Amino acid sequence: MGEAKKYVYLFEEGKAEMKDLLGGKGAGLAEMTNIGLSVPPGLTITTEACIAYNLNQKQFPPGLEQQIQEKFLVVQERLGKKFGDPQNPLLVSVRSGAPVSMPGMMDTILNLGLNDETVKGLAQQTNNERFALDCYRRFIQMFSDVVMKVERDKFEQVLERYKTRQAVKLDADLSVESLRLIVEEFKQVVLNATGQEFPQDTQKQLMMAVQAVFDSWDNDKAILYRRINRIPDDLGTAVNVRCMVFGNSGNDSGTGVAFTRNPSTGEKTLYGEFLVNAQGEDVVAGIRTPQTISSMQQEFPGVFDQFVHTCKILENHYRDMQDIEFTVEKGKLYMLQTRSAKRTAAAAIKAALDMVNEGLITREEALLRVDPAQLNQLLHRQIDQTASLKEIARGLPASPGAATGQVCFNADEAERLGKGGQKVILVRNETTPDDIHGIVVAQGVLTSRGGMTSHAAVVARSMGKPCICGAESISIDYAAKVFTTGGIVIKEGDIISMDGGTGQVFEGEVPMVEPGASQELGQLLQWADEIRVLKVRANSDTPEDAKKAREFGAEGIGLCRTEHMFMAQERLPLVQQMILAENESDREAALGQLLPVQQNDFYEIFKAMEGLPVTIRLLDPPLHEFLPNAEDLLVEITRLKYTQGAAQEIAAKEKLLYKVRALSEFNPMLGHRGCRLGITFPEIYAMQARAIFQAVAQLVKEGCKVFPEVEIPLVMDPEELSLLRQQTEAIAQEVMQEQGVQFSYLIGTMIELPRACLVADKIAEHADFFSFGTNDLSQTTFGFSRDDAEGKFLSVYVERKILQDSPFVVIDRDGVGQLMKLAIEKGRAAHPHLEIGICGEHGGESNSIEFCHQVGLNYVSCSTYRVPIARLAAAQAALRYPQKRA
Repeated sequence: MGEAKKYVYLFEEGKAEMKDLLGGKGAGLAEMTNIGLSVPPGLTITTEACIAYNLNQKQFPPGLEQQIQEKFLVVQERLGKKFGDPQNPLLVSVRSGAPVSMPGMMDTILNLGLNDETVKGLAQQTNNERFALDCYRRFIQMFSDVVMKVERDKFEQVLERYKTRQAVKLDADLSVESLRLIVEEFKQVVLNATGQEFPQDTQKQLMMAVQAVFDSWDNDKAILYRRINRIPDDLGTAVNVRCMVFGNSGNDSGTGVAFTRNPSTGEKTLYGEFLVNAQGEDVVAGIRTPQTISSMQQEFPGVFDQFVHTCKILENHYRDMQDIEFTVEKGKLYMLQTRSAKRTAAAAIKAALDMVNEGLITREEALLRVDPAQLNQLLHRQIDQTASLKEIARGLPASPGAATGQVCFNADEAERLGKGGQKVILVRNETTPDDIHGIVVAQGVLTSRGGMTSHAAVVARSMGKPCICGAESISIDYAAKVFTTGGIVIKEGDIISMDGGTGQVFEGEVPMVEPGASQELGQLLQWADEIRVLKVRANSDTPEDAKKAREFGAEGIGLCRTEHMFMAQERLPLVQQMILAENESDREAALGQLLPVQQNDFYEIFKAMEGLPVTIRLLDPPLHEFLPNAEDLLVEITRLKYTQGAAQEIAAKEKLLYKVRALSEFNPMLGHRGCRLGITFPEIYAMQARAIFQAVAQLVKEGCKVFPEVEIPLVMDPEELSLLRQQTEAIAQEVMQEQGVQFSYLIGTMIELPRACLVADKIAEHADFFSFGTNDLSQTTFGFSRDDAEGKFLSVYVERKILQDSPFVVIDRDGVGQLMKLAIEKGRAAHPHLEIGICGEHGGESNSIEFCHQVGLNYVSCSTYRVPIARLAAAQAALRYPQKRA
């Protein structure tokens, strides 16, 4: 028999590097213990125990209970207290702690070890019966909610009744007699709800609590949080059992949460909140609106100085911004948790830059500290403060950004409306982890209670959503579905706006302003540009877009979609005229009218991108997309006939309907589109090529440097590209001769079909560049129609882990990625200097950019507002995989 697996560690037996085994919280407690900080003693049950429990049909692995008892004896001996002893009882907290921070998603139980006898011992120990009873009623409520699944509201109703009877507002003002009666009523609530007495055996309480924490790994909110944040389901959670220290043991005690720097701005100043005579849950749950951390300086000056010193020790030790939970018990400071702080994009960037300047971290580490996806927070609208604004309330600025939407008081309703395309602001007294599904779809979150470290604030910040907490002038009536503030009544469905950066709430919809890149972001991206290997281009179809992309640091245009130019209302009649032409000469006449319009489009885009490459994709969608919908036409014809409309108009619409039906396809994505249009209607691509080259010639004459790249879409065979290349080259020569100028250009293709990947070596003989169209390549590889898949079943596939991610969000490395690698290898074998990029939205997604770096692409191209994200993600890929390029 081998040695039994070790499932339980005393805090001093662990270290920071054991995060996967001990969880983030357990590793933090171990590290703080070992660097000499004041941490209440305790033990951590490993994530491996949780995994084994889940694999073993929710049964504890062999030896776990014995190990807990053995280690727990060591803890008891150290304190000179005994678990379950009526005279000298030891109380503990039982908390979850996953390897990846999941704030509020799993369960916590405080004051465990209290029963009808030990509560008397605690009262004698502390000479404070009120304190002991308050701890007991808290424990019954929390344990019954988390472990026995008794609704929390049942206990809240009892509390409210006693507060009303006693005419007090706060729990802390309840009398000893009231608390004694509340405890008895709470036990009756448990018996009525479960048919079981509240457990008095403290050892049984402990094991039930551990089991509940293990079970909470798979609760709905934790599963949803992991899915949103792409956290694997098989990590499991550790359980931390820690001796209780009491922030609610009198006015010389308190509890707080603090950040070593401001998590909204990154400013190097202690930021957080503190409550006198309270337990930790009162702060993070938003039950009471706390004071700022600076108020602790007045209440406990000596302890505050010690706390500031401890914060400096922790930040220097971890070399990162810390999120710290602490308690003061009878004037003594205890550290309960430290972890890397969640922060906004602005805070992440400022803190990273400041830490480089302070010598704490290197530039390379600074680049890795900022999540590229978070940059979205800095690149979107804010409220225009110059506009006339009607402020109706103000709260704490908990998460920056601006939002407008209709008021919604319920997370389920917010989810329903949000999924239906409505913009909603979730308004609550306070949020709980059960509201996460509503927060996910909401534009912003507004709460009347709670502080800047409450659940709503932490979750909103991590999602980059605006949030205002503690807007105490707001009084919510959930039953009537209204809130009032300063005499103003706002009903559910009314529109409000909010600024999470200032804490202001405004009536109605307000004007917004487009953001500009901050100086700090500019500095970070400059460092990224020095390190990254991948170039970053933008997908832009207009000169305005191209200019904005250049401002964001784009190094060219990787995709200009010419069909978007055709869709403009003033041009659509010309396009329809071209499609409806009965013969080639009529079609060419219509194209002749479109040519100068297209030429001017290209001229403006080339000019905006002077000196940088511009890839113009020739017409890709099927022609019927430019015509009216067949059903709409039929309705219109029927209406005209019914109302005796003009015969000429009816005939024209019937002719149009005939053409629409003739062009319609069963599966247009795989039909008459892309280069197939160019083969069957060569005059369309010929007009576009002439428009491109005439624009180039015009700019060359003006002394501009232009780098045009003509892209042929949907090629599946080298012969298609060969034919269309010959036509394009001939037109380029004609234009050069007609205009008397010389210019360079490239001709390439989009690789978006599996067959194109398989014959990439042959296609490369006719191509100057490849650009992967990963949207269509994903559709044709998976056999998915994107619109149908996303609307009907793809979310189920991701939810059930058939697919890790949507292949339209993150490149499928195992399938689509292998086809890309094959195309790159074959293409460069035939054409060693072949330029290869990617131009789908994958080009702005971090995981996909990392893959593009690894397989040796030259550039990624993404939407304009994702260019900064791509620049940072490309630098991170280069840092993580410096040698891993194909």
